[in-house]
Parts: sequence; C-alpha cells; structure tokens
Amino acid sequence: MKRFLFIACCSIFLFTGCGQASYFQSTELVDSTEETPKEDEMVEELLPETIFVQVAGAVENPDVYELPVGSRVYAAIEAAGGLLDSADDSDINQASVLEDGQKLYVYTVEESEALKQEMIASSQQDDGLVNINTASAAELQSLPGIGEAKAKQIVSYREANGDFSSVEDIKNVSGIGDGIFNQINSLIKI
Repeated sequence: MKRFLFIACCSIFLFTGCGQASYFQSTELVDSTEETPKEDEMVEELLPETIFVQVAGAVENPDVYELPVGSRVYAAIEAAGGLLDSADDSDINQASVLEDGQKLYVYTVEESEALKQEMIASSQQDDGLVNINTASAAELQSLPGIGEAKAKQIVSYREANGDFSSVEDIKNVSGIGDGIFNQINSLIKI
C-alpha cells in the first residue's frame, strides 16, 4: 500500500507539470533565438494585394479590371482605355480611392443631360408644385389666374432677369399682384 501511494504521488507530480520547469526554461532559450514573424507581416499576408473593379459606360473597353489595392478612379479609367469623346466626366471624382467590387459607370453627355431632366421632372411631380424657375409657359398656365399671356410674361421676365430667388419675386412680373400671388403661393416653388 505504501508503495502504491508512492507511485501515485510520483505520477501526480510528473503529470501536473511539477518537475518540468527546467524543460520549459531550456526550450524557451531555443525558441527566443528563432525569429518570429512580425505582426505587421502577418497582417499583410492576410490582406489582398489587388481589387477587382468594373468599368462601364463611355470608356474604350468596358470590362472588369484587376488593380492594386489603393488605386484611384483615374487608374481604372486608364485601364479601360480612357474616356470616349462623348463621355461626361464633370461629375466623376477621378482622385477617389476604389474599393473591391465597385462599379464605375461613365455617363455620356447625352445620358447626363437626360438624367438631369429626369430629376427635374421627378422633383416637380413629387410634390405637385410648379417650379417657376424651370416651368414652361404651358406648365405655368396650370396655375389659377395665369393664362397664356401671363405665362409668357413670366417666362420672358425669367429669361431677361434670371431665376427667381424667392416665390414672392413672381410679383415683380407685370400684372401679378397680391391677388394672383395669394392664389398661386401654395402651388409654386423655386
């Protein structure tokens, strides 16, 4: 029985790690002499070095392009062969940084103009108000108290003096006083 207890105690001593301190100390010396990869190098290995960007629209060769991480819009346009003569680059920030999976669409001048007109039309339709700076004579005639002659006067005034800066400025048009203004005030906008 004494022998059994002695063997059990020795086994517990060895298996719990008591007596292994010298082993770990000696291996630590060996491990510390080896170079371990730096954390930055490990992170760099995990990050992709390239991104994929789709370039479409008014460019020479629309396609998906592989570019280095951190590339700018101008690099994607160059990779696609450059802009067509019909391209409208006025709204493109060519200095912005691209992201993986991004689609870059270059509109033509015609497409840009059509989009602007669409936006104007939808803004007029959304709230039901007539924009006195953009409305045609026919659209102005939909307002109470504005006939063909007054609508033409509003358009002529706008062409001669520029856009109205407030809805009250419509009273500067000959023949539009407080009476007509009070009828159309809630129906117009600038």
